[in-house]
Amino acid sequence: MRQKINISQWKRKEIYHFFKDYEEPYYGIAVNLECSRAFEYAKEQKISFFLYYLYLILKAVNQTEAFKYRIEGDELYLYDVVNGSATIDRDDGTFGFSYIPYFEDLALFLDKATEEIIDIRMSDRLIKSELGENIIHFSSLPWIQFTHVSHPRRYSRRDSIPKITVGKYFLKEKKRMIPVSVHVNHAVADGLHVGQFFETLQKLLNE
Repeated sequence: MRQKINISQWKRKEIYHFFKDYEEPYYGIAVNLECSRAFEYAKEQKISFFLYYLYLILKAVNQTEAFKYRIEGDELYLYDVVNGSATIDRDDGTFGFSYIPYFEDLALFLDKATEEIIDIRMSDRLIKSELGENIIHFSSLPWIQFTHVSHPRRYSRRDSIPKITVGKYFLKEKKRMIPVSVHVNHAVADGLHVGQFFETLQKLLNE
């Protein structure tokens, strides 16, 4: 479900109109978050750490209202639920774009996500179907302890989907850390909102 926003009455209307027609309205921030507890929990429960941190990221996204706005044509919508589209690797070195729905129930999320990963790895398609706007673009780079990430963009298409990337975890003073990069459209999300997302995600990683 989605709600159409009356932009003329929206408190961010001036910011929205200022940034929405920029050739490049996206900006990105990368930080290192502690994932010690989340890593140990995934290990204890014998579940994929990749799927567990994807679940926590989607949970944090769905608790961050600014990450749920989408510009579609000349309209602005707020979605109730945002799902994931993660790049899934294949044995031949290629990848496919998945559609992983978000569920609050972790077990259900893991079941559906695992089914989707198997399906992607058994196919040779890049995109199997239209994914919709209420997603995040998600990538995992477990080989790279990055400090910055950029993304390819098609400027002929207006885009407002958040792009989140996770890198290789590393140890720092006995703490397990993981780099997380977030790119958002400034017309719908400010630095304040990115900070709120990171704060929420860190709390979830610590639980």
